Amino acid sequence: MLNKKLLKKKIAIIGLGYIGASLCVEFSKSLPSIGYDISKKRISELKNNIDKNLELSSLELKKFNQTKVNFFTNNPKNLKNCNIFIITVPTPVNKFNNPDITFLKNALVKISFYIKKNDIIIIESTVYPGLTEELCSSFLKKHTKLKYNVDFFCGYSPERVNPSDKLHTLKNVTKIVSGSTDKVTNIIKALYKLVSRKIYVASSIKVAESAKLIENCQRDINIALMNELLIIFNKLNIDIYEILNAAKTKWNFCNFYPGLVGGHCIGVDPYYLIYKSKKIGLNANFLKIARSINNRMINFIYNKILQFIHLNIIDIKKSKIIFLGATFKENCPDLRNSKSIELINKIYKLNKFITVCDPYLDVKNKTFNKKIKILNKVSNKLLLKYDLIIVCVPHKEFNKLKISKKFKIPVFEIRNITNFNYE
Repeated sequence: MLNKKLLKKKIAIIGLGYIGASLCVEFSKSLPSIGYDISKKRISELKNNIDKNLELSSLELKKFNQTKVNFFTNNPKNLKNCNIFIITVPTPVNKFNNPDITFLKNALVKISFYIKKNDIIIIESTVYPGLTEELCSSFLKKHTKLKYNVDFFCGYSPERVNPSDKLHTLKNVTKIVSGSTDKVTNIIKALYKLVSRKIYVASSIKVAESAKLIENCQRDINIALMNELLIIFNKLNIDIYEILNAAKTKWNFCNFYPGLVGGHCIGVDPYYLIYKSKKIGLNANFLKIARSINNRMINFIYNKILQFIHLNIIDIKKSKIIFLGATFKENCPDLRNSKSIELINKIYKLNKFITVCDPYLDVKNKTFNKKIKILNKVSNKLLLKYDLIIVCVPHKEFNKLKISKKFKIPVFEIRNITNFNYE
């Protein structure tokens, strides 16, 4: 049975991106929950029952907004009566691929004014091993008179939400929990049982932090292997997908595919472990190699496109080119670390007559050069006006289009890159 003291707690979710907003709505079904974000635009949208990340429905947000005890805000003063602070802000890397924990530190400074005796701070953002307790014991000490693990406590529970994935949701995935003391661990365990069916208690915060990292390091390494195999077999003129279909008939074959690695997790988390490894005198060579291979894939595909253009006798400087899809994965509005955007920008240096169509993209998006035309909808009739179609991301909205090898216009599909061997 849930601890009666827990039922009296009030939760604040700091950062309302892909993780925070959904977490806030789920917790609100059991406990008073406040969602805080520095973005006035994001708060306004959520209050108007709009989630541009497509994780929450308008009905879910409407139910949340109709209550008096649950609300979204960008006013930090509304956090003063909260007892549990769950931080879900981004932790990206900087231009040198080192951890950028600016958002995390800013969030901690914000809540430091409102932390009281017996309050608990839980971090869900990606961090390297030891950072959670470093920040709570040292960084927060500068901003509050309370003593760590005496007056206030901390925990770590890595987020596992996969954008646009409606199968592996917060309720269905196993939630790892950990606390700075055994008592706090039990409280955090009871807390997350309110929103997740499966709970795994890690033996320490460092174990929980590390588990988050290696989950995505493993995927990065396996995709890097597939990408290297793609390049090898492409040179040998053998279809990698036919090879994989044959290989996966063995019971213990791990089924991964080649591709562009973007997003906020797989392309970022390894750098956190690489950084920490360097701090303790290790190189993490395997992780570095995987990152290098996956980052270089953009150049491999870029060169294949140029070969395809040459083969089809297309004037690269004067032709009208349309790119279908720009987000980092299909059926998802997430643009973070999108390799498609990198590819489009590389082609733009050669061709100024570029159009990008993505149903999940804001037509006023500032990610691209201002001269690049952005569309939300496309038809077969419109496609006929272009000299080249490049399918970057196979969104479901493109399924109705008759894009194939038999199309009247040359079509380059990144997913079928093994069909383009012109070396």
